[in-house]
Amino acid sequence: MKGVILAGGLGTRLYPLTHATNKHLLPVYDQPMIYYPIQTLVKAGITEVLIVTGGPYAGHFIRVLKNGKELGLTHLEYSYQEKEGGIVEALLLAEEFAGEDSVALILGDNTTDADITHVVSEFVDGAVIFLKEVPDPARYGVPEFDPVDPKKIVRVEEKPKEPKSNYAVTGLYLFDKNWLAFAKNCKPSGRGELEIPDIHNQYIAVGTLRWEILDGFWTDAGKFETLFIANSYWAKKKDKTL
Repeated sequence: MKGVILAGGLGTRLYPLTHATNKHLLPVYDQPMIYYPIQTLVKAGITEVLIVTGGPYAGHFIRVLKNGKELGLTHLEYSYQEKEGGIVEALLLAEEFAGEDSVALILGDNTTDADITHVVSEFVDGAVIFLKEVPDPARYGVPEFDPVDPKKIVRVEEKPKEPKSNYAVTGLYLFDKNWLAFAKNCKPSGRGELEIPDIHNQYIAVGTLRWEILDGFWTDAGKFETLFIANSYWAKKKDKTL
């Protein structure tokens, strides 16, 4: 399994901080934000990684990450997303990197201390999405559970006005090699983007999507409030004197 980290975008919700550098290079306590998703993958045994970046500060990643050896990576590649077109458009840039392998996709602003090693090691085919109960699900992709069989998801909806559950689809997914065909089937949403739930729903349609609760701390760090939450958590976790 290969890892893909999406770290593009302009980070407009974090202006003026992101006038200086890419959002994913901002500090979360004692290390750059991008270190956290890398560590999530490496801890699960995924050491071949592609980072998809974009915007005016893409070159900053090389200075920070170099070839990834210091972070436990055996192979690190970069790809450049030329325009803002959604998660799926960015994921499509991994076609040559992933080849026929399955992929673990994680958003670059996700920080979690969850250990997904067992899920990765047992993964064979289909897709796995990781869920977390949140107070504001309308900010995320939201699963709708089957009322007859609550263990089954019947649909995932992106940023719904009326969420069908209190769970967020965290920015962490495992896909078998069929992700590429499904990604190429996606059509732009009303927001003009290729949305990741379109891939999830295609896996649902063929009956191969599963889900896991992400056990541990998790937050995105894409706006000031969640960036503060992430900094506070990791500061307390790493420095027991706080």
